[in-house]
Amino acid sequence: MGAPQGNEFWKLRSKHGRDKLFSLPDLLWDSACEYFQWCEDNPLLEVDFRGKMIERVELPKMRAFTIQGFCLYLGVNTLYLRDFKKGLKDKDDEISKDFSQVIARIEETIYNQKYTGAAAGFLNPNIIARDLGLKESVENSFIDNDIKITEV
Repeated sequence: MGAPQGNEFWKLRSKHGRDKLFSLPDLLWDSACEYFQWCEDNPLLEVDFRGKMIERVELPKMRAFTIQGFCLYLGVNTLYLRDFKKGLKDKDDEISKDFSQVIARIEETIYNQKYTGAAAGFLNPNIIARDLGLKESVENSFIDNDIKITEV
């Protein structure tokens, strides 16, 4: 059963929407550092069987930092972080600039960890290259009967 017609219960709310998770940029950075540390402390485990007696071994594998993983760690979805970041562009105050710098630093840290992990062979280079938007393009040009064809 719905609310009675003509009700104005919504006016009784003291606030609308969700509270900010972080009142200060430093708290956001601290949470990011906690997430990064959690990734370091909880590597993925590859199960392998080695030796003459075929013993089971667990090999720790690097866990890639991701925006999705960070958002899950915070208990929010990526849309929340995207909207938060987008809302900062409209503001010109000092704390918004600080939040923007912290978010950029988080994104750069995630990018760098994935890039260096893939370059060192700890992460799958093909998957990471796609995720980071990296691609190799080759341009071949040749002229055939005055028609220039370019392949990219």
